[in-house]
Amino acid sequence: MLDRDGPVPVYKQIAEMIRTRIDHGDLAPGDPLPSEAELTTEYGIARLTARRVARELRERGLAHTVHGEGTFVGDGTVPRVRRRAAAYEQIANEIADRIRRGDLKPGRPIPSEKTLIQQYGVAKATARHATALLREHGWVFTVPYRGSYVCDPDAWPRA
Repeated sequence: MLDRDGPVPVYKQIAEMIRTRIDHGDLAPGDPLPSEAELTTEYGIARLTARRVARELRERGLAHTVHGEGTFVGDGTVPRVRRRAAAYEQIANEIADRIRRGDLKPGRPIPSEKTLIQQYGVAKATARHATALLREHGWVFTVPYRGSYVCDPDAWPRA
């Protein structure tokens, strides 16, 4: 149980709880640690606090972070267990499915960055990465300072 009013910072308490899970074998080398979004939900903490948890575990030599994939148990020498797909890939896949189904029409906007952040509980960089992936595959085009819009079906990737 977290002692939010005690002398030990909350992020250190959570890092210690995760270290205990590692010590007991609940989390093995290469396993993904809870994401920032999962930590914020599970412990009722701010995203910045969740980032501090990951940093604390890295500083203790218990974890390593792979940009765009997450934080994993160990120092990075053991092959990591990849999550189903990176969060940005899941978001991009869901939006592409909505485009295919006709829920998002050509020339119309896709959900904004702010909407994606709120809907999926992800960081701004993750929402941007999802949009960049959609753009790279030909699903959307972006108008600076306006947003991203569904491309004409002729530009869509062929399955």
